[in-house]
Amino acid sequence: MSTVETPTQATLSNHTTLRLGGPARRFAEAGTAELLVELVRELDDAGEPLLLLGGGSNLVVGDAGFDGTVVRVANSGWQLGDNGILDVEAGQNWDEFVAATVEAGVGGLECLSGIPGSVGATPIQNVGAYGCEIADSLLSIDLYDRRTGERRTLSAAELGFAYRTSVLKGTDAGVVLKVRFGLKVDGLSSPIRYAELARTLGVEIGTRVPAADARAAVLELRRGKGMVLDAGDHDTWSAGSFFTNPIVPAADAPAVLARITDVVGPDVRVPEYPADGGVKLSAAWLIERAGFAKGHQGPGGRVSLSTKHALALTNRGSASTADLLALAAEVRDGVIARFGVELHPEPLLINCAL
Repeated sequence: MSTVETPTQATLSNHTTLRLGGPARRFAEAGTAELLVELVRELDDAGEPLLLLGGGSNLVVGDAGFDGTVVRVANSGWQLGDNGILDVEAGQNWDEFVAATVEAGVGGLECLSGIPGSVGATPIQNVGAYGCEIADSLLSIDLYDRRTGERRTLSAAELGFAYRTSVLKGTDAGVVLKVRFGLKVDGLSSPIRYAELARTLGVEIGTRVPAADARAAVLELRRGKGMVLDAGDHDTWSAGSFFTNPIVPAADAPAVLARITDVVGPDVRVPEYPADGGVKLSAAWLIERAGFAKGHQGPGGRVSLSTKHALALTNRGSASTADLLALAAEVRDGVIARFGVELHPEPLLINCAL
């Protein structure tokens, strides 16, 4: 009997870190890359709508759910070669993997500690934090190409990495099966690039420290911002940073920065950072200075900005996806009205829109 002829319905709120989302018409789980390919091929041949689910940390699913089959990517495990090359299954829990690399004396991923989700999702949006991103250490991925029905290997160069994106983002044509990293076997971190992390560690920018020290410091910082999952803490019932930091094209930057300065005053330093083709601004800074303080509530108090970090939109326990999107729209529109800068959501929106 076909693997998709005996469907099991699931409520997607049980499978997302926001704890939001309606029912899936069908739900299946793939514990190996081979089964994942088999399921996807079978569903595609049947013309069935398909949603691939990893850790559910970067998804906002509509209250109506998903009228198709959700396949949870559950293949896990990794292999470490003598030269620091690791092959990791796509369904592997990300932070468990990072913790294991640090414990094994392998450096390079420690600044990405505490991020929820699965390994296979990380190259899709070029996950990054505290001065590091996936593009720094990824060598290649193995994927199943749904258009050709073939398994392929794509190098890092072919993935077209940029700030929080890759050629895989916004398309479901490629199913990530395995990710390959090149890491450091000397037990030291990547050079510390993020000022807040350097201050926490008490080192200069560019210093390499024991990977375990960097991981501990990153986890401390993330917990202080409600960015480490905790079932008892509603500040962590989120999709992490809901908006990406906006990048203003170089030609527009002087006028945008002048407008922001007119609003906040000439004595206030506007955080800005070099970025490809322009200037990157801080979304959290803009949100707070547009009048949305940490803890700002949305409809009925059922959603709010995190009380620890203005960039996280949180479910306070009884929210709907509609509640969350109403708050997101209020924040986005408020920042546009005050500063003329548009914020864009980082999570993938499924059967809903902002």
